[in-house]
Amino acid sequence: MKAPFLAFCAFALAASFAAAAPVRLVFDTDITGDVDDVLALAMCHTLADQGACELLGVTVSKDNPLTASFVDAQNTWYGRPDLPVGVVRDPAAQKRESRYLSLADSPDYPHDLRSNGAAREAVDLLRELLARAEDGAVVLVSVGIASNLANLLQSPGDAHSPLTGAELVRKKVKLLSIMAGAFAFANGTNYHLEANVINGIGYMQTVANEWPEEVPIVWSGYEIGENLPFPRRSVAEDFGYRTPHLVREAYLLHSGPEHDRPCWDQSSVLHAVFPDRGYFGLSAPGRVSVDDDGFTRFTPQGRGGQKSGRDRFLTMTPEQQARALEAIVHLTVRPPRASASE
Repeated sequence: MKAPFLAFCAFALAASFAAAAPVRLVFDTDITGDVDDVLALAMCHTLADQGACELLGVTVSKDNPLTASFVDAQNTWYGRPDLPVGVVRDPAAQKRESRYLSLADSPDYPHDLRSNGAAREAVDLLRELLARAEDGAVVLVSVGIASNLANLLQSPGDAHSPLTGAELVRKKVKLLSIMAGAFAFANGTNYHLEANVINGIGYMQTVANEWPEEVPIVWSGYEIGENLPFPRRSVAEDFGYRTPHLVREAYLLHSGPEHDRPCWDQSSVLHAVFPDRGYFGLSAPGRVSVDDDGFTRFTPQGRGGQKSGRDRFLTMTPEQQARALEAIVHLTVRPPRASASE
C-alpha cells in the first residue's frame, strides 16, 4: 500500500489549531456545481473536530433538489447528523445541475433529511442562528452566489428577533469571509468576471452596497484559489481510511482523477478560522463595488474621496501559498473524529 502523499506533523498542527477559542462559524455555500464546496465543508468539520471552530449551521444559496440531502449526508458522515441545514427558496436564485449531488441517494451515506422541502429556509435559519448568538461572535463564510446574504440583509424583524437583517448582521457578525470576485491578474486576464458574482450579480451588489460598515469583509478573489491546486495524488492516496469516501467520490465525479482542482472556497474557510496565522496577506482597507457586468472593483480608502475601510482582499506570497495549501490538504483529508480509531 502506498504511503499517503501529504507528509506533515499532524500532532503539531492539531495542537496549533486548537490553541485559540473556537470561532462560531456559519457556512453559506452553493454546493451544486464545483466540488470545492464539498472539500471546504470537509474542512469545516475537521476544524470543528479539532476545537478550532463551532459549526453552527450550513445554508445553501443555489437551487437543486438534492442540496439539502447531500449536505445532510456529508454532515452525518462527519458525525454531525443534527447540524441545521437551510436551503434557498428565492425563485430568482440560480438553478444548477450537479455531477455529484446524486451521492445523497447512495445507501453508503445514510442521513435523514431527504428533500429540500424538509429543510429550513436559509434566511430564516440564518436569522435564528444570529439571534441566538452572542454579540459580535459569528463569522460568516460565503462561498457561492450571495442570494442568502442579500436576502438576509433585506429581511424584516420576525419571531427570532425584532431587528432587521442588516441590524442583526451589525450586532452579531464579527467577519464575513467571502469567496467572490477577482482583485489581481486571474485566469489570464486583468478583467476576470468571477462565477460567484456573475451568477447572481444583483445579490452581490446588494451585499457590496448594503453590508454594514462596522462589519469587515475579507474577499478571496479567483486569483487565490487558482494558485492553490488541490493535488490529485492526495485524492488518490489520502482518503483510504474509509471506503467508499464521500469527499473522494464527489471529487472524482466532478473533476476526475487527473485534475488538481483549485481551492477557491477552502481559502475563505482557512482565513475565517485562522485570520492571524499568516496563511494569507491582506490588502490595504478600502471598498469593493460590483459593476453591472459582474466585475469587482476595489478602491483603497482615501482614494478619490472614498472613506470606507470595510473591505480587504486576500493576498498571497509563494511562501504563504505553500503553507496554505499544506493546511488546506491536511484539514480536508483528516479522518472525521468518529473515524479516528477505525
